[in-house]
Amino acid sequence: MIVLTGACGFIGSCTLSYFNQQGIKDIVLSDNFGTIKDSNISGKKYALEIHREELIRWIDKFHKDVHFVIHLGARTDTTEFDENILNKLNFEYTKELWSICAKYQIPLIYASSAATYGNGEYGYDDDESKLHLLKPLNPYGWSKHKFDLWALEQKEQPPYWVGLKFFNVFGPNEYHKGRMASVIFHAVNQIKTTGKVKLFCSHRPDFKDGEQLRDFIYVKDVVKVIYYLYKNKIKNGIYNLGTGKARTFLDLTRNVFKSMNIPENIEFIDIPEDIRDKYQYFTEAKMEKLRNQGYNEPFTELEDAVKDYVKNYLYKDPEQFFYY
Repeated sequence: MIVLTGACGFIGSCTLSYFNQQGIKDIVLSDNFGTIKDSNISGKKYALEIHREELIRWIDKFHKDVHFVIHLGARTDTTEFDENILNKLNFEYTKELWSICAKYQIPLIYASSAATYGNGEYGYDDDESKLHLLKPLNPYGWSKHKFDLWALEQKEQPPYWVGLKFFNVFGPNEYHKGRMASVIFHAVNQIKTTGKVKLFCSHRPDFKDGEQLRDFIYVKDVVKVIYYLYKNKIKNGIYNLGTGKARTFLDLTRNVFKSMNIPENIEFIDIPEDIRDKYQYFTEAKMEKLRNQGYNEPFTELEDAVKDYVKNYLYKDPEQFFYY
């Protein structure tokens, strides 16, 4: 069986859907069940639900039946400043999963984050020899970075393990993320209610308003990579997962308006002070490391990804969410 954590969440539920499409149903789901996110797994095929607090004990008991762990569960709020919560859910819990996978020699894929790169002064290179240089901008980024550093120090390891530094992932099933949902999700809702989109203006002279850059990657591409790593054993280590091509928030927003067949109406607002000094102005994944391990599928162009997400999910029926 495959154990999938964060199964009801955004990337987790899309991973479950894609694995089902490949005919894989023998999957144990782990999450904090009983929330609005449960809708994300409705109609999908899986073997069992295990609450995240019971998962380590369950694996300890049934490890002979587990042949792979995909750990996507985490506290993903970049505005969460309670380091105790982040340490417990993102660092200590992942250490427990790593340790039990090492103990029973179970392969492991886990989610890291591009937030570990901070403001990018050392670039966005997933060369592990440069990992110690990185300085995340917020406690969330630090919680992910601490685990990456810890993992590389371990002598006892799972037989096969990969950490994935997700860049700006967007797509179906992110409706529950609130403030942390993608700009596309918020843009569609703003357009439906006000006819316009609010974007952050720039507080740096080297970037014009709306021209802050991100490596936006469609979740449907992300799950294809996860499936590839499940099916193909690559070199153990930490890998970027973006498109390798940064685009502006203006590019993103203009494509949302185009997909909705509505004239552009963009207003610029100040970045909230609580995140202003922790705001990334540029991210772009170096993808050579993963490509060199044999992954050669193209990533969806931003224009096509936005069109699919908006037309087939967010704006197909303004009164209903569509689940992947």
